[in-house]
Amino acid sequence: MIAQLKVARAGLFDTLQDLGRIGFMALGMPTAGAQDRIALRLANALCGNPADTAGLEIGVMGPDLLVEAESVRVALVGPLSPMLIEKPDAPPKPLESDRTHLLKRGQVLRVGMVEGSSTAYLAVAGGFALPAFMGSLSTYARAGIGGYEGRKLAAGDALPLAREQAPPGDEKKLAQPFDYGSGPVRVVWGPQDDYFSDKGRRTFIESDYRVSKEADRMGIRFEGPTIEHSKGADIISDGIGPGAIQVPGAGLPIVLLGDRQTVGGYSKIATVASVDLPRLGRLLPGQTVRFTPVTVEEAEELRRDQEARLARAIAGFQTARPPGGIDLVRLYEENLIDGVVY
Repeated sequence: MIAQLKVARAGLFDTLQDLGRIGFMALGMPTAGAQDRIALRLANALCGNPADTAGLEIGVMGPDLLVEAESVRVALVGPLSPMLIEKPDAPPKPLESDRTHLLKRGQVLRVGMVEGSSTAYLAVAGGFALPAFMGSLSTYARAGIGGYEGRKLAAGDALPLAREQAPPGDEKKLAQPFDYGSGPVRVVWGPQDDYFSDKGRRTFIESDYRVSKEADRMGIRFEGPTIEHSKGADIISDGIGPGAIQVPGAGLPIVLLGDRQTVGGYSKIATVASVDLPRLGRLLPGQTVRFTPVTVEEAEELRRDQEARLARAIAGFQTARPPGGIDLVRLYEENLIDGVVY
């Protein structure tokens, strides 16, 4: 019998993502990959997986997953309120996020809603037994490639597991939620900031911009004050890196994310520093941001600091109690009494 997680009820937009399809942009292939690489890496680390193992990116609302395996260890990272249904018609029991859980055959994990963010992540110990496309399991739904049949999950889908049962070991949890930072989103000017007037550049860094309803894995269109060009909006098409900020003729910025096109013909006023890309991947329509410029050297130092903090967070994982409180197995292993007086 194949070990798998079966989608008993689909979520809103759930896809398999790893850290991206790297090295194929010259062929016109977008990188795709996790919107929030920090959360995916934490989920994989909790499960003991390599950092680039594919997990489930949960968009707004997650699925109900039926365990069709002897056992499976999952890690949920992000602002979720998951539930466990132990048998049909049983009332769901609340679970914690930012930790691992050991699930057994016949149980249903109700992933639930993502609160205050656009994404959260689920990893499984050992990963999913699915074929890679161009070296990656990341789903690029616009082209129908990668992940599970190149699309978001639907009811009835069965995700094969690489392990027939969970590895031994304690459950783990984050000591505290990871700090993504706050304040303005850091950007590096260019590559076509000379296509904008001094007034336009000031408008860009001195104004609040609101996430519009046109926000998805390809990019985020912002609403706010228009940015003045000096040489026009159009350029000869060139490559588009992660976090590039295009400003078309209407003067409103568009931040391009994982599913972005590989080339484009609009001038790019700035590029989001990689340290803040996970923050962009979590934004919801209606939220506001402000942009502030940093140098390349400052952006590199910020990313190094973030990587160091991520390493400390992983090194600081704690043992997690089972749902409901006391771990009786571990309790019985302890020598709680060192003497008796009659």
